[in-house]
Amino acid sequence: MQAPADFLRQHLELPTRLIRAESLSRDGHAVWLKLESELPTGSFKVRGASYALAIRMEQGPVREVVAASTGNHGAAVAWAAKTLGTGARIFVPHGANPAKTGKIQALGAALTEAGTTLTHAIRAAEEYASKSDAFLLADAGDGDVPVGAGTLGTEIVRQLPDVDVIYTGVGDTALIRGVARAAKTIKPAVRFVGVQAEEAPAYFRSWKSGRVERTETADTIADGLATTDPLQLNVDAIRELVDDMQLVSEQELLDAIALVLKEERLVIEPAAASTVAAIRSVPPVGANVVLVISGGNIAPDVLDRARRLIPRQPTAPSSQSAQPDQDL
Repeated sequence: MQAPADFLRQHLELPTRLIRAESLSRDGHAVWLKLESELPTGSFKVRGASYALAIRMEQGPVREVVAASTGNHGAAVAWAAKTLGTGARIFVPHGANPAKTGKIQALGAALTEAGTTLTHAIRAAEEYASKSDAFLLADAGDGDVPVGAGTLGTEIVRQLPDVDVIYTGVGDTALIRGVARAAKTIKPAVRFVGVQAEEAPAYFRSWKSGRVERTETADTIADGLATTDPLQLNVDAIRELVDDMQLVSEQELLDAIALVLKEERLVIEPAAASTVAAIRSVPPVGANVVLVISGGNIAPDVLDRARRLIPRQPTAPSSQSAQPDQDL
C-alpha cells in the first residue's frame, strides 16, 4: 500500500487550504483555519474512511462496507465505497442531520435508522455486520482511520512550520489522535487542544480522569461531537497526545457559527465551530494558532438559528424611502 498521503492525493484535492482568519486574529497571535469542509463530502472524515477501506480491500474482496454514524463518517464511507467500487450500508440514529443523511443517500449507500443515539446505531451496525458478509468500518476503533485523518496534521505543519497550537473538535477522537500523532512526529513542540460540547463531555471527563467516563446522553447541536461511550484505548491515546481540553456551550457554538458566517463568509457545522468557540472563550497562547474546521454540513434549522444572531446592517436612506435590510 502507498503512503497514506500519496494514496489520498490520487482521489482528493490535497492539501486543503489553510487561511488566516482576520476576524479572530489579535495582536500577538494569528489564527488560521484549516478548511476540511472543502473536501468532497464536506468533512475531514473522507480521509480516514477512504484509506481504511482501501487497506481492507487490499486484503481481499469487500462485498459491502457497513458503518454507524451521526452523518459525516457515514457520508465518507459511502463516498469511499463508491470511489473504490463496493457497496455500502450506513446506520444512523433517528433524527440524524438531514444535510448529512442526504449526502449518504446521494452517494448510493443504503441508509438505515436505528435508535436515538450513536450508540444505538453502532450496535445495530455491529449486529448487521455479524450476520452478513460485510466489513464493519468502525470510526472509533479502526486503526487505519486516524492514520488517514492524520495526513491533515502533516499538511498543517508543512503549510505553517511556525504553528504553535492546533485546536480540534473531539467526537470519537480519530481526528485528534491522528492529527496530533502526525504533527508531533514532525514538530514535537506543537500543542494540541481538544474541544467538546458541554452537553457531550464524555471524552473531556475521561481525559481528565484517565478512565472511561460514560454519559447517558449527548444532547448537543454538534452532532459530530455527540459521543457517549469512550473506548479506553482512545482515552489512553488522547491523554498521551492532547495537552489540554475545553468545553463550550450550545450558545457559544451558535455564536461561533454566526461569527464565521458573517466575518469569514464560511458556512461551518457546530463540531467545526467548537474550535472557534474555544478560542473566543479562553484566549489561546501562541503566535500561530490553527483551528481545524472539520466540516461544513450544518443542519438547516441550526443554520437558521445562527443567521438570526447576525445583526442587520443599516443602510443609508435613499431619496425615495428607506427599506430594512434582509437577514443574511
